[in-house]
Amino acid sequence: KRENFRTAFDDFHVATVAAYDDNDVRRLLADAGIVRNRAKIDATVSNARAALEVPGGLDRLLWSFAPDEPRQRPSSLVDVPATSPASTALAKELKRFGFRFVGPTTAYALMQATGMVDDHVATCWRAA
Repeated sequence: KRENFRTAFDDFHVATVAAYDDNDVRRLLADAGIVRNRAKIDATVSNARAALEVPGGLDRLLWSFAPDEPRQRPSSLVDVPATSPASTALAKELKRFGFRFVGPTTAYALMQATGMVDDHVATCWRAA
């Protein structure tokens, strides 16, 4: 489904998504290749608009929540957290800027996906 989302949302180009209007939302609601939840689609457009308004840029804001020091690698997958104090603070800050559908778990997943935190378990070949 990710490719369907990529196509439907113009390669995730923030300025393009931020400019979506009611016709674009109707197009997305009719696209069987994506999740057609109006609240989530509206939040995506709203979040794109909010991203463009973050002083200093969204990337700078996000990376300001990266830990200063790497933590010890988890020994197993059960030791990988779903949230952290930093992800809770990041979610709160994003909401302050008007972001929707973003909580500590989503923020932590973003931190993992961008490399802000590295939760590869100690035995993972990537941890070597």
